Amino acid sequence: MGENIEYGIVVAVARCLGAMPRGAARFLSGGIAFAVYWLNGRLRRVGTRNLELAFPELSSKTRKRILRGVYVHLGWQLVEFCRMARYTRENTRGWIRTEGLENYVAAQARGKGVLVLTGHLGAWELSSFYHSLMGYPMGMLIRRLDNRKLDEYVNRIRCMHGNFVLSKDDFGRGLLTAMHEGAAVGMLIDTNMTPPRGVFVKFFGLDACTGTGLAHVARKTGAAVVPGFMVWEESERKYVLRFGKEVEIPRTDDAAADILEGTRRATAVLEEWIRRYPDQWLWIHRRWKTRPAGEPGIY
Repeated sequence: MGENIEYGIVVAVARCLGAMPRGAARFLSGGIAFAVYWLNGRLRRVGTRNLELAFPELSSKTRKRILRGVYVHLGWQLVEFCRMARYTRENTRGWIRTEGLENYVAAQARGKGVLVLTGHLGAWELSSFYHSLMGYPMGMLIRRLDNRKLDEYVNRIRCMHGNFVLSKDDFGRGLLTAMHEGAAVGMLIDTNMTPPRGVFVKFFGLDACTGTGLAHVARKTGAAVVPGFMVWEESERKYVLRFGKEVEIPRTDDAAADILEGTRRATAVLEEWIRRYPDQWLWIHRRWKTRPAGEPGIY
C-alpha cells in the first residue's frame, strides 16, 4: 500500500508539472528547491563543506550562491523529466542544441563501443533522453529504485526512444556485452565508492575513492571514452549537450597501473567541467566520505 501511495503521488506531481507551461513549472520547482535548501540542514551542510574543500579561495558568500544554484538546477531538471515524454525533435529545437557531436560519432564509428564519461552535472537525465531523441540511443547505468512500480515508470520514460538501462547489480557483464555489440553507455563516475570497487585519485586536490569500472571496461574492450554533459548556458538560455575529445585509457602490461591512471584521467576531465559550471554539480553528495586508511572523516 505504501508503494502504491508513493507511486500515485509521484505520478500526480509529474503530470501536474508536465502539463504546466514550462516557465510556470520552473518557477514552481524553484520555489520547492528554495524551501528544500532551507529546510534540509544536513544536505546544506554537506554542500557547504564540499565547497569549502573544493574552493577554499572563494568567499563564503560566493560558495553560498553556488550552492543555491545547485538547488535551482535540480528543480529545473525535475521539470524537464516531468515533460520529457512530450518532447520531439521539433519542439526542443529552440532551447536544446548539441556541440562536439563529431567526437561521439567518430568514436562510435570504430565499432568497439563508446563509454560516455559523465556525472551529476547539469541535466544528466535529459542528456541521454535527448541524445536518443536525436537518433543516438544509449545505455544508462542505474541503481534501481526500491519502489518497483516507480522504477518501471521512470525507466519507461528514459527508454522511450531506444535507450536501455543496465542495473548496477550486474553492470559488469552488461557493460562488456554492450561494448562488444558496439553500443554506447553513459557512466556517472562522480559518486563516492569504497575499496575494492574504487581507487583513490585526486579530485579538487583531495583523495577521492572513485569507481574503476569505466577504465577497466575501456582497457579490456578497447571502447572509446568520450566526455558528455548537458549544461545550461545562461547566455543562450539553452541547454547544450557537449561532447569533449576522447580520453585515452592506457593499455600496457600493467593492468592495475593502467586502471589507476585511466581513472585519474577521467576524474581530471570531470573536474574541468565542474569548474566551468560549479553551480550545476551535485555538491550535496558526500563525495569524499571514504578516506584512505588512517585518515579521519571530513563530514
